[in-house]
Amino acid sequence: MARNRHQLPTPHRTARDRARRAYGQNFLIDPGAVARVVRAARPGPGDLLVEVGAGKGALTEALAPRCRELISYEIDRHLIPGLRERLARYPRVRVVHQDFLAAAPPREPFALVGNVPYARTAEIVAWALRAGPQLTSATLLTQAEYARKRTGDYGRWSLLTVRSWPEVEWRLCGRVARAAFRPVPAVDGGILRLTRRPHPLLTDPAARSAYADLVELGFTGLGGSLHASLRRGCPARVLDRAFRAAGLEPDVVVAYVSPEQWLVLARELSGVRRVNRGYR
Repeated sequence: MARNRHQLPTPHRTARDRARRAYGQNFLIDPGAVARVVRAARPGPGDLLVEVGAGKGALTEALAPRCRELISYEIDRHLIPGLRERLARYPRVRVVHQDFLAAAPPREPFALVGNVPYARTAEIVAWALRAGPQLTSATLLTQAEYARKRTGDYGRWSLLTVRSWPEVEWRLCGRVARAAFRPVPAVDGGILRLTRRPHPLLTDPAARSAYADLVELGFTGLGGSLHASLRRGCPARVLDRAFRAAGLEPDVVVAYVSPEQWLVLARELSGVRRVNRGYR
């Protein structure tokens, strides 16, 4: 189609511009925000750290002198030469040009840190939860709404948080203004910290399985309330007693039930025969 002579030309996108858009890159440039992420991560001199999305290396450089070893993953080939030059004076830092999500977790205890692309947050969190007991913590700079939603900051709790709570603590460690990034994103960031509990709140495999089944049943949302959802698999009399023990009203919606209350429900309903969703 011919271009109107009054129409402004479309700016030419460089390979660098295309990569930035494809990878959802918003680089952290504010030193104060970098320091806040480092404080939340609490690296120790004997720690192995893994960084997801090194970017231009601002967070990497701040972490490097505070740990035993740092493995930094960066998918964008355009950033690798600058990263290696910036970090050349840190022999304990290894820059890996690879998609972090394709990497295997280290076989020794490690902590995960990173300013993550907002569009890939769910995948990165899922990787962290699958990493097993070798992962001691994950400190991730995510979209503020995601961090608040996962940590109950809205007064509501998600299935992912509740399901993993016996093994993992989810905590919001602060907010980072969008002006701390370049390019400037549309929303603020939030510092999300996942800490693997040294001693799970449920140690017996049967109790962990029963807890997971109960949570899945409760989050089906059938019936309009948690009580109605669980009633499909639990006797009403026993369920009423469990709700009283957990301090819950019968009409409470599942999102407003805290992980601690779920643990009380699981304890009170332990041994109850559940017949839905394959429970026997």
